[in-house]
Amino acid sequence: MVTQDEVKQKKVLNEIAKVVPQFPLDSTPPEMGRIIHKIVRQFANSNDPYKKLKDKYNRIALELYPELKKKVREADDSLLIAIKIAIIGNIIDFGVPGKFDIEKELRNAFQQDFAMLNYSEFKKALRKTNEVLYIADNAGEVVFDRVLIEELNKKVIYVTRGKPIINDATVDDALFCGIDKVAKVISSGSDAPGTVLSHCSDEFLNYYNEAKLIIAKGQGNYETLSEEKKSIFFLLKAKCPVIARDLGCKTGDMILKTFKA
Repeated sequence: MVTQDEVKQKKVLNEIAKVVPQFPLDSTPPEMGRIIHKIVRQFANSNDPYKKLKDKYNRIALELYPELKKKVREADDSLLIAIKIAIIGNIIDFGVPGKFDIEKELRNAFQQDFAMLNYSEFKKALRKTNEVLYIADNAGEVVFDRVLIEELNKKVIYVTRGKPIINDATVDDALFCGIDKVAKVISSGSDAPGTVLSHCSDEFLNYYNEAKLIIAKGQGNYETLSEEKKSIFFLLKAKCPVIARDLGCKTGDMILKTFKA
């Protein structure tokens, strides 16, 4: 996606091959991705080599916003359909092999049932707090998150990545998609495609440590936070066999899951 120059592609692979032996066996994919994509950025001579693609899907998602809001208005359970919409947005991911079609996915996904749905636990946790920490995943997907945020009826702290990494959402993406109209936007301070707490800012960690309810979107956040002893609700589509196996579901399944703290 960054370049068609095969010589440059080979150089990137050579550099990545040098660092792979240094990865600890227990490294998460986002921890490895943080280092791998730093190499990509260096060879691309760009701080944000996927920016054009991110901007494209931000615009596409904004065009879909009125339709998404209509789905919520017409639903018997507006919160549940807003959760489903947020998860549908999780298909926008350049880090996963294969193509995706947002409009086709929208048509099909509303008919798809959740493979795992800790909905009663989510509503109970929501009733017990006045503030939600919402950790974002990808650009474009931000618009789908906005639909859910507008149904939560709580103060929301919306957390993006600290720096550009693949197509993950940054503060700029959140502002472009209007999240600042419905939530306070901050960055985690991390440049990993997930939430690696050891690389996060003090500002984020203060919110994280105090949060009574955390929504974490996507596989990267699941990979980095699923073993944390916090009230975290993971919203994602299982997009690879490894994560599907870990969750005990099938690839493509929709998940709203929490783990007992």
